[in-house]
Amino acid sequence: MALLLVLFLANILAISEGLSSSSQPDIVVHHQIHLLRPQSGAGGNPVPGLSCLSWRLGVETNNIVGWKTIPQQCEGYVGHYMLGQQYRKDSKAVANEALLYAQSLKLRKDGKDVWVFDIDETTLSNLPYYADHGFGVEPYNATLFNKWVMEGKAPALPESLKLYNQLLSLGIKAVFITGRSEDQRSVTVSNLKKVGYHTWERLILKASSYSGKTSVEYKSNERRKLEKKGYKIIGNIGDQWSDLLGTNTGNRTFKLPDPMYYIS
Repeated sequence: MALLLVLFLANILAISEGLSSSSQPDIVVHHQIHLLRPQSGAGGNPVPGLSCLSWRLGVETNNIVGWKTIPQQCEGYVGHYMLGQQYRKDSKAVANEALLYAQSLKLRKDGKDVWVFDIDETTLSNLPYYADHGFGVEPYNATLFNKWVMEGKAPALPESLKLYNQLLSLGIKAVFITGRSEDQRSVTVSNLKKVGYHTWERLILKASSYSGKTSVEYKSNERRKLEKKGYKIIGNIGDQWSDLLGTNTGNRTFKLPDPMYYIS
């Protein structure tokens, strides 16, 4: 009887040790379908920045709408994205596709083929301003932002400037439609020319009559006016979905990245 008891206890001890050792991380086997899976957070291991990456995807696909500021915990992520190489690479990918599309067209050559450009975060970059204001983590301050605009120091987004010049060489004219107000026309003209945008067919700024209207309503109406004047909008590029939605959007639209702010 004593021998049986000893054997029973020994068996229990062996099972206990086996369970204990099997719980150690170094021998846990994950059923991987790809070597990158453990780095994605899919295995239950949190990866810094992953939630912010998913948030940015939701923003860029217009699944996350109506937000006022970026999430507090995403300030560092958005800052690194905007100031790093990825933002430029993403912008280049969009601009390259836009050019390939434009080159595939049979243009009428009647001077009425136009490409609509937004301005802020499309042709001009306000990164110097947003770098000082948390990359969108701070609520929008119209007074501070307009003060920055009036300095006329916004650099060009290089990929958009290159696309602009390539479109001009194809015989396509540029039309700028911006949410900037009419009293900012002079500084906007000066800023555009200073960084390399020397010519355009129209520069449309938001008149006071659009006060209280959404950007979608304003830009749709201005594009409608262009088409009534005989222009053919063959392309339309902007950083906000409100640049590209609505009516009279053009034959094809192109969305540039911008996770810093949302305009309806």
